[in-house]
Amino acid sequence: MSTPAHVFKVRFLYKRILMLHKFLPLDLKALGDQYVKDEFKRNKIAAPEEAKRFMVEWEGYKDTLQTQVMEAARNKLKQNHFGGDLPEEQLNHFNEDQVGQLYELMQEATKPNRQFNIQDDSLHK
Repeated sequence: MSTPAHVFKVRFLYKRILMLHKFLPLDLKALGDQYVKDEFKRNKIAAPEEAKRFMVEWEGYKDTLQTQVMEAARNKLKQNHFGGDLPEEQLNHFNEDQVGQLYELMQEATKPNRQFNIQDDSLHK
């Protein structure tokens, strides 16, 4: 059973990541939001060791994205880069399902006509 402190940390991390996604291009925001929601839901009943590893990885993602968002804010006129490379030694620790999931995510994020073709509504108001 999760402690109230753990539940608070998970919720705070989840909300912080979704807030940071607001600074991504709209198609990446939609893809990222859906992925985060699915992953946090899927890991809701993870074993304690798995939950610990899950939190470490998502904290790292949050920290990386936060740094990239801040950098993008400083370089408003330049092309922004979000994301990073996955070291091979880390990939070697993934199970078969995780590798498949990562491959699907990579395909969606890099294809020219993404599934999420979203227009910014604020431009039309």
